[in-house]
Amino acid sequence: MTGALPQSVLFCCDHNAVRSPMAEGIMKKFYGTGTYVQSVGVHNDLEIDGFAIAACEEIGVELARHRSRSFDEMERWGEDLSSFDLVIALSPESQRRALELTRVFHLSVEFWPILDPTEMGTTREEKLAGYRQARDQIVGRLKDRFGMPK
Repeated sequence: MTGALPQSVLFCCDHNAVRSPMAEGIMKKFYGTGTYVQSVGVHNDLEIDGFAIAACEEIGVELARHRSRSFDEMERWGEDLSSFDLVIALSPESQRRALELTRVFHLSVEFWPILDPTEMGTTREEKLAGYRQARDQIVGRLKDRFGMPK
């Protein structure tokens, strides 16, 4: 389902600490600045995850400066969901919240069921393998949806 790049995309997940920041960073790296890309979480109770930073660093995506934010914070800061062309939910909870918040807008919400790697593995290498798997799922979905990176 390769489609043209939208003008703006919002990725969302549960805490804006793993999946949605990974998707935001990877999309920016792959497709440049022609599309405005942000990410948000249902909750903002966690900082960016170190394993997410490490997994993305392996493919040249820098996440260390990412600051987590929630849907509620986004609205308080004056950024309205209606300003996005596309919302991509990466978890069931974020999909529910996005659909609830966008029901009054003509806005597309897509659901990409990306693995939550936070509970996987016990050793550092096992944990990192789970984050790589989530990262690679995001990469695959981006390529399927928007085509090969330039």
